[in-house]
Amino acid sequence: MAAKYVLKKSKNGKFFFNLQASNGQAILASEMYETKASALNGIESVRKNGVVEARFDKLNAKDGSPYFTLKATNGQVIGQSEMYTSVAARDNGIASVMKNAADAVLDDQSAATA
Repeated sequence: MAAKYVLKKSKNGKFFFNLQASNGQAILASEMYETKASALNGIESVRKNGVVEARFDKLNAKDGSPYFTLKATNGQVIGQSEMYTSVAARDNGIASVMKNAADAVLDDQSAATA
């Protein structure tokens, strides 16, 4: 299975996407977008910025769990990872985004979900 962007529509009518690795695990989750067009622009931003290591912020949650965010050139956060159990796992997540961001296909499920 190839990596993919899964685009969905939430119950409140907003759009969001996840970048899934080839194993099906979500490696990056987007913010909520008001429109489908905005969400698609978000995916394009991840395609461009997700291959640039400097765009990733390596962070720790209040409980110490490592995670990362991906920022656009304007500094806006365009995606966030899950919480990881170790710094090495977080760094592997970043490497996976960098490997898959540019070429992942779009799986548009937004019409099927509501």
